[in-house]
Amino acid sequence: MTHTAETVLTNARIVLADDVITGSIVLRDGKIVEIGDSSATGEDMDGDYIIPGLVELHTDHLENHYAPRPRVRWNPIASVQAHDAQVAASGITTVFDALRVGTDEQADMGSAEMRVLAEAITAGKAANRLRADHFIHLRCEVSAPDCLENFTALQHDPLVRLASLMDHAPNQRQFASFDAYKIYYQGKLKMSDAALAEFSARRTHDSETYAGPHRAAIAAFCRDNGIVLASHDDATLGHVDEAIAQGIDVAEFPTTIEAARASHDAGLAVLMGAPNVVRGSSHSGNVSARTLAEAGILDILSSDYIPFSLIQAAFTLGDSVDSISLPHAVRLVTKHPATAGGLDDRGEIAAGKRADLVRVRLSDGIPIVRTVWREGQRVI
Repeated sequence: MTHTAETVLTNARIVLADDVITGSIVLRDGKIVEIGDSSATGEDMDGDYIIPGLVELHTDHLENHYAPRPRVRWNPIASVQAHDAQVAASGITTVFDALRVGTDEQADMGSAEMRVLAEAITAGKAANRLRADHFIHLRCEVSAPDCLENFTALQHDPLVRLASLMDHAPNQRQFASFDAYKIYYQGKLKMSDAALAEFSARRTHDSETYAGPHRAAIAAFCRDNGIVLASHDDATLGHVDEAIAQGIDVAEFPTTIEAARASHDAGLAVLMGAPNVVRGSSHSGNVSARTLAEAGILDILSSDYIPFSLIQAAFTLGDSVDSISLPHAVRLVTKHPATAGGLDDRGEIAAGKRADLVRVRLSDGIPIVRTVWREGQRVI
């Protein structure tokens, strides 16, 4: 990105790692170079908050732009541009775009289309057409027969920085209760009881056959090649023990407080969904993110399926949970995910860090994103 000349933002409420101060920020050559009082001459922020640019580790929202309806495909470059505009307008300046690896029968997209989207992301980044900084997160459905084959097709893409290991078979992880599995899949795929029984039996067989070998192979490759590893929907202490043994870095959407606590205690970063925080509960009936926040075992928030929920959840937590200050809540969507993603150059307002910033004003409790800077350049 082309860096701009010096910019001074003054009369701002600046959310630092551990405090909120009123003052000014000096940006130069894409970096934060100084944080001081508001006596400097510059662009008046009118008392609005300035927070670090948000860092999003898991969003499959790009697929909604590429495949907005069954059997409908949008131009992949246009899809990436639309997705990028939406995440940037939500205050997200760094995004790990999730691409599925392994055929999932609830979606009509295959591995070839994931490669098309990966190429569109790469092209957009190379041409400096994107507002946010984009990386790739491979969502590996380890129970799918073709998971390892499709992972191999993308594993050397230089934008791949994160891989998650997931298994959506019945009686597993997110769907430990078959009743919950039935409600979700029968409702979404409109299957009869007989079709659901056949579908479930096939998914169970595939999980028993492929999940173990695929998890082991993908985890070994990621450990050897510096790709961050996440384990998805861990529900039991056994799941956590397996994750620890495989070198997992992030516990992504643990479904029980026991699994979340064990992951946190073992040094894994516990990631939960921002929509869970905003709604006050999980849409699948699993543990509430607010419960984990109150227990001190929530490390990262992800927007998951609603990009704007990330900034909304940060201000919600800072206001609704007594033990969490606004700086603490903001760290969950900035510094902590940046650290977990191996990006130590961003995620906080400090001298020397990237000038990825968001200007925010609250309106009836909702954070309104007014301006976004990435590397000191205004993008929104």
